[in-house]
Amino acid sequence: MSTQGKRVKASDIDLKDRLVAVNRVAKVTKGGRTFSFSAIVVVGDENGIVGYGLGKAKEVSEAIAKGIDDAKKSLIKVPVLKGTIPHDQEGKFGGGRVLIKPAAAGTGVIAGGAMRAVLESAGIHDVLAKSKGSSNPHNVVKATFDALSKLRDAHAIAEVRSVNLNKVFNG
Repeated sequence: MSTQGKRVKASDIDLKDRLVAVNRVAKVTKGGRTFSFSAIVVVGDENGIVGYGLGKAKEVSEAIAKGIDDAKKSLIKVPVLKGTIPHDQEGKFGGGRVLIKPAAAGTGVIAGGAMRAVLESAGIHDVLAKSKGSSNPHNVVKATFDALSKLRDAHAIAEVRSVNLNKVFNG
């Protein structure tokens, strides 16, 4: 079985983190307002491994630290071919819908905020992406992960079909 879209252990991988969104929530109590923060964080090694996490705490820095720890628990391996993805793919989560397409070298990452963080952390340098539906960063990040986890490279397809690589491309 191939490792595409599969979970990866965080040990001995140099991960870089990116903050996607911070949300402040106020709880009104007898003594006044109590603020708490939630942070969505994406971590990746910029070489095909990426994960996301949510952290909640009374302070922003603590929420980010918790988010990073959570993200390290949800790492997946993504097939990256020559800086782009192997094929078009749609992803869905809740109201969030995303479409990612491979692009020619030099195109860059053409994607909005939350999707951009995920794709750059995964090490994808050339991709066309469109977020359709909800713009909520939680749903967009999870929909992007859904799309990335469904990606398969030619080796994985050949393995599943039990044929050699030439037959995958030539039919």
